[in-house]
Amino acid sequence: MTLNPATPDLARALRDHLPDRAFREVTPAYLEEPRGRWAGHAGLVVAPETTEQVAAVLRICNAARVGVLPYGGGTGLVGGQIMPDGPAPVLLSLERMTAIRAVHPEENVMVVEAGAILSDIHDAAAAVDRLFPLSIAAKGSARIGGNLATNAGGVNVLRYGNARDLCLGVEVVLADGRIWNGLSRLRKDNTGYDLRHLMIGSEGTLGVITAASLKLVPRPAGEGTALMVVENPAAALTLLAMARDLMGEGVSAFELMHANGLHFLTQTLPDIRQPFAEAPEWFVLIDVGLAHGLDPATALETLFERGVEAGLVTDGMIAQNEAQRHQFWEVREQIPEANRRVGAVSSHDISLPLGLVAEFIARADVLIAGIGDFRINCFGHLGDGNLHYNVFPLPGKTRADHLDVRDHVKHVLHDLVHEMGGSVSAEHGIGRLKIDDLERYGDPVKLDMMRAIKATLDPQGILNPGAVLRQV
Repeated sequence: MTLNPATPDLARALRDHLPDRAFREVTPAYLEEPRGRWAGHAGLVVAPETTEQVAAVLRICNAARVGVLPYGGGTGLVGGQIMPDGPAPVLLSLERMTAIRAVHPEENVMVVEAGAILSDIHDAAAAVDRLFPLSIAAKGSARIGGNLATNAGGVNVLRYGNARDLCLGVEVVLADGRIWNGLSRLRKDNTGYDLRHLMIGSEGTLGVITAASLKLVPRPAGEGTALMVVENPAAALTLLAMARDLMGEGVSAFELMHANGLHFLTQTLPDIRQPFAEAPEWFVLIDVGLAHGLDPATALETLFERGVEAGLVTDGMIAQNEAQRHQFWEVREQIPEANRRVGAVSSHDISLPLGLVAEFIARADVLIAGIGDFRINCFGHLGDGNLHYNVFPLPGKTRADHLDVRDHVKHVLHDLVHEMGGSVSAEHGIGRLKIDDLERYGDPVKLDMMRAIKATLDPQGILNPGAVLRQV
């Protein structure tokens, strides 16, 4: 499908429907992505403030066959918000649609616009003594529309699920400018296809999410956090099972981390307070939230004791106050930034059946050693099988020194993931980075179904062209 570039004539047509304040300068901030892998381009940047204005943009661009690049907080890691080539699109930023439209604490529901920043949603939920559980490292800049468009995961998936599990309904503008008001607050609604789930995770290729009804949950009466040193990933998995036997759904997060994560923090972010005098090879961060009458510290102490008795745990510490909980979590949340500063040769957002995680790590380490000398920082959300298995150069070298093997590293690891029944995109999406992977490992029938849906909802191919599905 051939598209046209955004032109001055298109800009004039848009100005007839949008106020002057909706137009933004095309600055580098809109054309960069966190890992610096691509530089994008855009003929025009518009930031509507209402759903109707979004509808006008899409209607006009669809008639002119001009691509539209939906843009949230720009924190995506697979290039879904960057269009590096092709006819210059209109970049549609949701940055001005930030309203919390309604809060219904008695229903545990909040209705928000797509541009609302995730941390602001957390604050709005806390103001009514509720919790919105979706939490990612980029929560201070990521916007909920992008979180839903990519079906973001984060640290609390173990207990609360992905973004799609925390959304009751969405308001969406289709490619032709029609508005679907699907902002349901219902928990049960079996009136045909669940189009909400079609839009969530579609990365802006089927429609533009402009608002959402989100699920809130009661805040746990007591919360606790601990770091425990484990012998290896297999021991961590056994400890996870032990924790769930002991605390059930009270286990909110169970994060696996490696010594290299702490080494990278020391190298790039020395002001981050380190929890250990000497970095252990493997350790886990456990976060729990328990009901009234249950003491998190006691539960974590019991888990630690049982872990030691079983030969799973060799050391650990339990946060004594909220400040220490924050320090523990800051270590985990800053590891991606430290990784970025070191510069990975190849990064991998993968998921595996829980029972195969330890085997994968062992086999992957051997495969990477067979390619060359590298450092590996493997960490992630062990409770849901989501690993970030990232390969880094040795000290004194940079990722640029290994460009000749980068694709080989990726293919070797992704082939192993596929062989073991895993996914090569666990929580970051496909974007533009993983189109080849989707075609290489995806079920052909699934891909045909996806292309048919795209052709039906966006026949001109204007929505985020070149993302998820290859542009033809």
